[in-house]
Amino acid sequence: MPDATTIDPVAAAARAGVRIRAAEPEDVPAISRTMSDPGVVRGTLQLPYTPHALRRERFTFTDVNTCFVVAEPLDGGEPIGNAGLHRNTRPRRIHSAALGMSVRDDWQGRGVGTALLAALLDVADNWWQVTRVHLDVYVDNEPAIALYRKFGFEIEGTLRHDTFRDGEYVDAHVMARLRDGSARERAGS
Repeated sequence: MPDATTIDPVAAAARAGVRIRAAEPEDVPAISRTMSDPGVVRGTLQLPYTPHALRRERFTFTDVNTCFVVAEPLDGGEPIGNAGLHRNTRPRRIHSAALGMSVRDDWQGRGVGTALLAALLDVADNWWQVTRVHLDVYVDNEPAIALYRKFGFEIEGTLRHDTFRDGEYVDAHVMARLRDGSARERAGS
């Protein structure tokens, strides 16, 4: 199954027509617009009508344990997708990181998620020595689940009534990708 070592992040970005780069504070308005798209709000923990100022406070661009990237179109314009990898700083969990991402509604299904995920998994695998990357995804977000599976993520469990969305509780899967030295890999499963 492909993983970050077989999906080249630069090639994936070129195929999607984007460039992946580090997020900067001046990107917050574009990131906030992406996170306000109806499909993004529905597929993430974002709330509708969240002001840019509130999101600016939430993003940390100086935390060495966070890799935050954006995807911007090769033909110019503001970022249309973003993703963050957040390394756990607890000593016994330093080998793990949480992942979150969003792509503007009109750019979904064009390879942007693949490019963002390939870039962050390259950081996890080749720079941070992270062996466990995990995330939560709503059970009805089939395109995202398919994307994560393409990179070797597996469903570890389901959180019932995890989130209140559109007037009802929805379930979420916990997904993770284990690499290099995990008990599962050593066992050959």
